[in-house]
Amino acid sequence: MSFLKKIVSSSENRLKIVIVGAGKIGSTLADRLTSEGHDITIVDHNQDVIDKITNMYDVMGIVGNGSSYGTLIEAGIETADLIIAVTDSDELNLLCCALSKKVGDCASIARVRNPDYSNELSYLRDKLEISMIINPELEAAREITRILHFPSAISVNSFAKGSVDMIKFKIPSGCALNGLTLIDFQKKFGSDILICVVERNGQLSIPNGSFKLISGDVISFVSTPKNAYAFFKKIKLDNRKINSAMIIGGGKTAYYLADRLIPSGISVKIIESDQARCEELSMLLSENAIIVNGNGTDESLLMQENLEQIGALIPLTGLDEKNILLTLYAMRVAPETKVVTKVNHINFTNVINELELGSVVYPRYIVAEMIVAYVRAKRNSIGSNIETLYHLFDNQVEAIEFKIAPCFKFTNIPLKNMTLKDNLLIACISREGKAFIPGGDDFFCENDAVIIVTTHSGFNTIDDIFDK
Repeated sequence: MSFLKKIVSSSENRLKIVIVGAGKIGSTLADRLTSEGHDITIVDHNQDVIDKITNMYDVMGIVGNGSSYGTLIEAGIETADLIIAVTDSDELNLLCCALSKKVGDCASIARVRNPDYSNELSYLRDKLEISMIINPELEAAREITRILHFPSAISVNSFAKGSVDMIKFKIPSGCALNGLTLIDFQKKFGSDILICVVERNGQLSIPNGSFKLISGDVISFVSTPKNAYAFFKKIKLDNRKINSAMIIGGGKTAYYLADRLIPSGISVKIIESDQARCEELSMLLSENAIIVNGNGTDESLLMQENLEQIGALIPLTGLDEKNILLTLYAMRVAPETKVVTKVNHINFTNVINELELGSVVYPRYIVAEMIVAYVRAKRNSIGSNIETLYHLFDNQVEAIEFKIAPCFKFTNIPLKNMTLKDNLLIACISREGKAFIPGGDDFFCENDAVIIVTTHSGFNTIDDIFDK
């Protein structure tokens, strides 16, 4: 099964969305939201950028200033359902959303990246009546932090306010999982771990009990963080605590990441070429991190700063090519070091996958998925209950967290009595902060967080999981 099965939305569920800013995130949103069936108008001051994006996607393009009343009127803000402001200027994004609320009374999403605003986001959201404020660098730092807690993982996706993780890793040769059917797996490791998706030679499976695991499979499983730690320990995969991290590049993501790692007991060293930025980071981090002024791609400097002994390397330069080369270099000279690579611009994901870089973080995709989840919730006329959405395995699989609403008609009915769509798995239920993997006799209760994994696309509510 290599492609997502699309659920085509009716015309009543199509939203009119205005995107201001046609950069990396704006173009990614144009791609994702048009594929979801919405009417998109994109605004940017650059004619060439608008021409390029309108040729690539089925969108309307407007050349102009997104904070201009006239431009917003031309873009149809008076009848729009949502405006998404993702220009390079935080202030412009906030102004666009505030103005749109007055002119069109539509929902709004703003990208805000400056750390100066990081402690004021709730205040800004409430006072300006913005539906959502997203910080791509902060979200990337959160994802990198989750990955560093599981060194063997390729990726870690979090659900139910962090009480449930979906962890992807590759089965190495000689691993205890090699040759096990999933029935044997459950007998050996219990019911606290559920394998949801397996990728083998480019082919995906949502496996049943007779499926046999082999070395080289890339699997995604659902578990609580505590049970995941115990599982990695049982199968003797790298489960060490990372005590030190070297970050190459001192931008916003580096600051947010260091600010999260230091309180968890990880010593942080940041290598940054700009002297002024080094001094700024020293002040921001209160000298809790070691800041090195130098070229992070200088091999001799990396050796001088003990790359071979460092627990984790995170290249966060502004150039994807540098980040990738640093990753390949570290994998050669320091094979025991956990490396997480940030990629911002490059679209050649198939080529990147073939390089086997391990953990790769794409900030624009993180933001796009948060916004798509919001849009899917908004498109449902009675109000949807999507909480979290992830696209996995190059968009071939979706993992979605739903919240069970009080009016849901299938509460207290055993799962074994429900008729579900094919290629779909109810992976986990979180109830009152306690997560468990459900069996046939389990059921949904009001306010449960339910995580489903499927090769279908376009689910808006929990009702979409049923085979009607």
